[in-house]
Amino acid sequence: MRLLLDTHAFLWWVFADPKLSRRARTAIEDDIENQVFVSAASAWEIATKYRIGKLPDAAVVASDVAGTVAGEGFNELSVSVRHAERAGGLVGHHQDPFDRMLIAQAMLDDLALVTNERVFDVYGVKRLW
Repeated sequence: MRLLLDTHAFLWWVFADPKLSRRARTAIEDDIENQVFVSAASAWEIATKYRIGKLPDAAVVASDVAGTVAGEGFNELSVSVRHAERAGGLVGHHQDPFDRMLIAQAMLDDLALVTNERVFDVYGVKRLW
């Protein structure tokens, strides 16, 4: 299965936070059956939220998201024009631009989103938690 980590799931994995569900942790650990992706949108979100003080404990990750992604054996997922068009065109009340991009990427690239956010279900994406 192709997995796209929501930003919080990525950080919880990196910091071994118990908030990451057992099911998600098991899927991420299984690098034989699953490919794990981290979106450029998550890098943007981490760097932004660290800069404004919303992720004060994420200094190491915020300073080198690409290195952290590679160090974990995950794949980078770039943001394409197709992704941007889909994210911008999504209907609904969920206005978080980072989440909207992850939803669009999951839709277009056939990825299961690893997230505890049930609001993603409204968009019909596969969600693993």
